[in-house]
Amino acid sequence: MSNVLRATLLSLFGSLAPGCASPGPPAATTPPRAPADLVITAGVVRTMDPGNPRAEAVAVRGERIAFVGSAADAHAFIGPGTRVVDLPGRAVVPGLVDGHVHLYGLGVALETLSVRGARSAGEAAAIVAEAAKARPKGEWITGRGWDQNLWPGAAFPTRAPLDAAAPEHPVALRRVDGHALWANAAAMRAAGVGKGTQDPPGGRVLRDAAGEPTGVFIDSAMGLVEAKIPADPPAVRERRILRAAERALSSGLTAVHEMGVDDATVAVYRALAAAGRLPIRVHAYLAGEGSLEGLRGRAPDVDPTGTAMFVLRGVKLFADGALGSRGAALLAPYEDEPSTSGLMLMDREALARAARLVADAGFQLAVHAIGDRANRAVLDAFEALGPGRAAALRFRVEHAQIVAPEDLPRFAALGVIASMQPTHATSDMPWAPARLGADRLEGAYAWRSLRASGARLVFGSDFPVEEVSPLLGLYAAVTRQDLSGRPPGGWMPAERLDLDEALLAFTAAPAHAAWAEGQRGRIAPGYVADLTVLGRDLAPDRSLVDTPVDMVVVGGRVARAPRPR
Repeated sequence: MSNVLRATLLSLFGSLAPGCASPGPPAATTPPRAPADLVITAGVVRTMDPGNPRAEAVAVRGERIAFVGSAADAHAFIGPGTRVVDLPGRAVVPGLVDGHVHLYGLGVALETLSVRGARSAGEAAAIVAEAAKARPKGEWITGRGWDQNLWPGAAFPTRAPLDAAAPEHPVALRRVDGHALWANAAAMRAAGVGKGTQDPPGGRVLRDAAGEPTGVFIDSAMGLVEAKIPADPPAVRERRILRAAERALSSGLTAVHEMGVDDATVAVYRALAAAGRLPIRVHAYLAGEGSLEGLRGRAPDVDPTGTAMFVLRGVKLFADGALGSRGAALLAPYEDEPSTSGLMLMDREALARAARLVADAGFQLAVHAIGDRANRAVLDAFEALGPGRAAALRFRVEHAQIVAPEDLPRFAALGVIASMQPTHATSDMPWAPARLGADRLEGAYAWRSLRASGARLVFGSDFPVEEVSPLLGLYAAVTRQDLSGRPPGGWMPAERLDLDEALLAFTAAPAHAAWAEGQRGRIAPGYVADLTVLGRDLAPDRSLVDTPVDMVVVGGRVARAPRPR
């Protein structure tokens, strides 16, 4: 193996855990005392282990990897009961992990109405009208996916198209980013929303010239309507979790970080994991400020072996809204709407109190922050905990999309994880410059700048906001282009990552963020056997998007059988 490749991986892992010793070489490949349960040979094994970056074969015994090396040496691990899978020309990588998802939200999206891709408010309303024909009068129609940035004029919709489409059904549709709600008059009546309704803290009710609500609710104002939507019973939650988990598994994921669930959903996750029915690992975070007081009487889950299928370790809070709905909190007004600079959903004092409460309870805190004002406020709150405390508890900033250049080095200085989603950049690039203006693009979606400063990057998708496949994230990270290859050379190409850096952010980095370093995230003897097998080796180009997922192994169990050729 080349010294250049080995040195590159050593530098990657050194930046993942500054101050930690580099891992030693893999265990000696002496003949095993017992045969392996599974042996996989492939065209290449990308181990993410700097002591042994490339191999040809992996042997698995029980839940763990017993051997990594040449195909010839792997024969020593084959016994009468060993399952041997020969996959010539294919690539094995550590099990891919999405560091920021809404798995239960994906299950909801798969079973509710999708208006994703609608090119106008009328087109979205037509989808609602079809759904209304099959539902009893008075039943709620819920869904997700609209994006006014795709519509002529890019203006927010009003309730009128939904009123015409479903006058006798309450309708509530979340925007694609989940930070705005579009409702009809029936839903607003059910919620008691009218001209006299006040904007809640951290929220905004859009109004017409006469002061009447138009039907769009931003951030915390969504709760005015959503509080009236009937809750899902446990059986429905279970079905949705399993359906979403299967979608994630089929996309090559072996684990996800579930960003914000309530206790009712946690109970279903625990039951599925205890029954051995949860097919992928879930590292979960409680949702919202309402979860904070309850932390005093509970402790975070711990998983010293790295083999648990469900772990509740953290709390997810929101500092601001989203850029697409102009809810992201900016230090200066929006370039395309100077009357607003966004919404802080928690002010500096509330963030500081919350950070201290979560830290005192021993939980991990993940805070959604998109705008530069929100990112600064979150970093200030983490810094106020005192030297090293945020780092010790592996506190995270979710998204970190727009960061003032002077704040970029603070992530590394505080030991704060930058949890980012590469496809957000390629989704937002057609309109983000208009929102921000040229001056604020310097710290926008700044993966390379953050990494160069020493920050830990964890990558994800934020599905169902974006698509599930982690290969789309890898492609966006290394090209900063859309699926058509635009713009040539990539959008702000200096912020691209190389392939190993991007793969690290989908493997070893989320393992660290889940307190599972040394157990998962690499292909090395003694590590948990979470593996993703791809139909060909990876290349930093458009071929990433079309690379098939051939096989998935979770804890030594073949969770998705090899795809026939």
